[in-house]
Amino acid sequence: MLRAENLVVRRGGCTVLADIDLELRPGEVFGVLGPNGAGKSSLLGALSGELPLAAGAVSLGGRPLAEWNGRERARRLAVLPQNSTLSFAFSVEQVVGMGRLPHDSGRVRDAEIVAQALHAADAEHLRGRSYLALSGGERQRVHLARVLAQLWPGAKEQNLLLDEPTSALDPLHQHTILQAVREFARQGAAVLVILHDLNLAARYCDRILLLQRGLPHSQGTPDEVLNAPGLEAVFGLQVLIQQHPERGHPLIVAR
Repeated sequence: MLRAENLVVRRGGCTVLADIDLELRPGEVFGVLGPNGAGKSSLLGALSGELPLAAGAVSLGGRPLAEWNGRERARRLAVLPQNSTLSFAFSVEQVVGMGRLPHDSGRVRDAEIVAQALHAADAEHLRGRSYLALSGGERQRVHLARVLAQLWPGAKEQNLLLDEPTSALDPLHQHTILQAVREFARQGAAVLVILHDLNLAARYCDRILLLQRGLPHSQGTPDEVLNAPGLEAVFGLQVLIQQHPERGHPLIVAR
């Protein structure tokens, strides 16, 4: 379980994140929403240990995050940053196989997991291709497969952090990828995903944190967080909130 308590992050003398309390729960997809500059990527950096804390604490499995060595942490915590780039002509399988480096599962088992992760990320057809020959959306799916392989098949003590995993994808693959993330959570892992699309968050997230200028505006279920007054206050956007005719989750329509 990954937990943040009274989190404060400062950059260049400015507070970019404050008063953050959250807990990632096994089997749950936790969404983070907010306008540009709200502190979403800073939150992911703090939770992954990449950004120092000015105050507060982050714990993994009940232990301070800093107490975990790199290999142990990588078996419990995987991060997909907003921009993942490689400048070498690795094959797709080699890129995904990098997710297996913290493990000692053997070449045969690693190859099986790479294949399963590629299938889950809807990137199986990219096998054998050079990473540098892929489009931006294809690269994004390969990197998702890499972090899935790092934690495969997902368990209740594992945590997956994703920063805008759908940003370079067409509408079909946005849903395909988030369905894969949803299924990964069903295996027991806890997932945090940063999103910009309110309707994708409403459909795929169990709970949502809405950030405004580095502070929590609201946290709760999609029904509790995605309301017209709150979205206008945070995004300056007037919306109508309806109920999805088949699934029942909020459906946000700009006015």
